[in-house]
Amino acid sequence: MTEQAVTDTPEAEGVRRRDFINIAAVSAAGVGGLAVIYPLVSQMAPSADVLAASSTEIDISAIQPGQAIKAEFRKQPVFVRNLTPKEIAEADKVPLSDLRDPQTLAERTKEGKANWLITMGVCTHLGCVPLGAGEGEAKGEYGGYFCPCHGSHYDTAARIRKGPAPLNLQVPEFEFLSDTVVKIG
Repeated sequence: MTEQAVTDTPEAEGVRRRDFINIAAVSAAGVGGLAVIYPLVSQMAPSADVLAASSTEIDISAIQPGQAIKAEFRKQPVFVRNLTPKEIAEADKVPLSDLRDPQTLAERTKEGKANWLITMGVCTHLGCVPLGAGEGEAKGEYGGYFCPCHGSHYDTAARIRKGPAPLNLQVPEFEFLSDTVVKIG
């Protein structure tokens, strides 16, 4: 018998059919697996209302030097303060060695916009909302913010100076969209 006669036998054809069936079965299982996994993974994506709350824009045109406002970002208070030149100078005079969580004012603000300090309004001790952003509220011993829950005092750069809070008030990601609008988040 010649070699060609051996390869044309029904057994050789059976091997080819078996390979095709295996490939088709594995492909069908892969497509079926993706059809099951895709809905499970896609349901973990954030919903439209969560995506809408992931950033907020604030008009800062009405905030005068020395004033601050409270806004809301991700269902938490955020403080936007327009620092006066005197407050900036006071913050810059503080030696970093005097600070529990050493940061300069320049590290907490954007270049060219050192007068705009934006921080989360949540005390880093136990999550209370400090006073000092509203008109007539106690600003603490250092002229910034005061947490009435346990007595933490923050300076004008929202850095912890006295009390149990371990860290400065958190600075969220933000960018200036124009001279009068800031986007947080």
